[in-house]
Amino acid sequence: MNRIRRETLRLFCANRPALFGLLFVLVFIFVGLFGSILVPADPFEMVAVPLTGPGMETILGSDYLGRDVFVGIVHGTQATMIIAITATLVTVFIGVTIGALAGYYGGLIDNILMRVTEFFQVLPPLVFAMVIVAVFSSDILVVILAIAVTTWTTEARLTRAEFLKIKEQDFVTASRAIGDRNLRIITKVILPNAMPPIIIAITLRVGITIIYEAALSFLGLTDPDIITWGKMIGQSRDYFFDAWWTVTFPGLAILLVVLCIALIGDGLNDAFNPKLRGR
Repeated sequence: MNRIRRETLRLFCANRPALFGLLFVLVFIFVGLFGSILVPADPFEMVAVPLTGPGMETILGSDYLGRDVFVGIVHGTQATMIIAITATLVTVFIGVTIGALAGYYGGLIDNILMRVTEFFQVLPPLVFAMVIVAVFSSDILVVILAIAVTTWTTEARLTRAEFLKIKEQDFVTASRAIGDRNLRIITKVILPNAMPPIIIAITLRVGITIIYEAALSFLGLTDPDIITWGKMIGQSRDYFFDAWWTVTFPGLAILLVVLCIALIGDGLNDAFNPKLRGR
């Protein structure tokens, strides 16, 4: 097992795009954690003449109200990171739980859970999330739950497929033979062996969640007291041709983070690929 882990780490470290993506994401996390300390300014404060271009006064310019775009991006990183990571964890928890139960028990339980999964799968996730936020509230917790409730089906199907494949292996049969309970077999025996593709899915899910959050913010369906990258783009979209920086820089932040997360996902996919081991 240790040899496999070392080989996996070696393959990932040999992937330069993945390492670049990891480095950028670590910077993103650092800014999200400490950005408000390093840049203590209020992102809603009007500090310059509206629509002032990038320069010495405001590094990335100001928006239509005179708010500093750079300060908005730094503070928006924290909200984006919190929503993306929390919503991803909730999404994965729901998906993995349903997929594990369906794949392990099979039969009637599998049929019921898969019909529920198919119901959610045919609904347009973004539209469904918009409805949830519009009906309840734009509170950050509601946004997180709305994203999670509408996007868990991929993880559920992936986990089910892995459980169906692994549960017939000899080591699972041996675990049953010695009297292990179902919960222990699911969590301690099968799930760890099903984790490689799930880890890749989790990585990619973070990027998808950032896009969903940005879309909801762009439409004004998130907390108005919290600055986010999508909200900055949505509020300044009418001024794009007169002040391109108000939309371009928040958009680049979203693009770079999602792209780097995708690079990490590709690197993990190669690292977990048994066909590449030993090369």
